[in-house]
Amino acid sequence: MEESETLDFKALETELQTALFLDEKYKRENDAKFRAIHQKVGSYEEFRDIVLASHLKPLDLRDKLGARNQPWNICARSTCTKDNVQVGLSKHSNSQPKTAEEFSRDWRRYYSTEPEKYTFLLNLGGQLLGKIFHTEIGFGFLGEFLVILCDHFQPTDGQAIYWILLHLSQTQRFDLNVDFLSGTEREKSMRLFQILRQELDGPLRLGNEVELESVQEAAKKECAVGEMVNAAMLQQLMEAYKLS
Repeated sequence: MEESETLDFKALETELQTALFLDEKYKRENDAKFRAIHQKVGSYEEFRDIVLASHLKPLDLRDKLGARNQPWNICARSTCTKDNVQVGLSKHSNSQPKTAEEFSRDWRRYYSTEPEKYTFLLNLGGQLLGKIFHTEIGFGFLGEFLVILCDHFQPTDGQAIYWILLHLSQTQRFDLNVDFLSGTEREKSMRLFQILRQELDGPLRLGNEVELESVQEAAKKECAVGEMVNAAMLQQLMEAYKLS
C-alpha cells in the first residue's frame, strides 16, 4: 500500500470523538431548551442562560469546596478545545446534511467564519433547509441565520435569500423561534427585509420551478398573478417574522 493510501487512525479517532461530543452536546442543549420552555422563562436571556449552562451538574454531598481543583465551568476556559477540534481528514463535509443533527455538526465543525456560513446557507438553499428543520429550527439558529444573511448580503443573492426565509417560516414551532429572537436579531431581521426590498426593486422576481413546487398552493397561485402579488408576498413574509 502506498504511503498516500495509509489510513491516519489518529485522525479517524479524533473525528469520531468530535462527532460523539457534538451529538451529546446537541441532545443536552435540546433537552435544556424544552425544560426552559416548560418552566415558562420570562425572557430570551434567561432561556439562553439555561441552555448554555446545560453542561453543569449539581454538586454531590461528597464534594468538598476546599479540595476542588477543577474550574467550575470547564467550557469557559480558553484551553477547552473540544468544540473547535481541527479535523485532519477534511475541512468540509463531502455530503450535504439531511437532518438537523447533521447540520449542527457541520455548521460548527467545518464553518468557522460568517462568510463561510453565509455561503453554506446559500449552497443548501431554502428547500433543503426547510426539510432539515421541518420539525423545528434548533436553538439559536434562526437568529444566527438572520444576522449572517443581513451582514453578508450580496445583491445577486436576493432571490435565494427570499426562498430561505420563506421555507424557514414554514417550519414547525416557527412562531416560538421568532418570539425568542433577541433585540439585535430583530433589528437585523428588519434591516434584511429592507435590503431585500431595495435590491429586488420592489416586486420579487419569480424563483425556479423546483422552488415553486415546494411552496404552499396559495403561494403558487400568487406567483402566477404578477409583480404586484410578488411584492405582497414579501410583506406577508415580514408578517410571518412579526416585523410588520
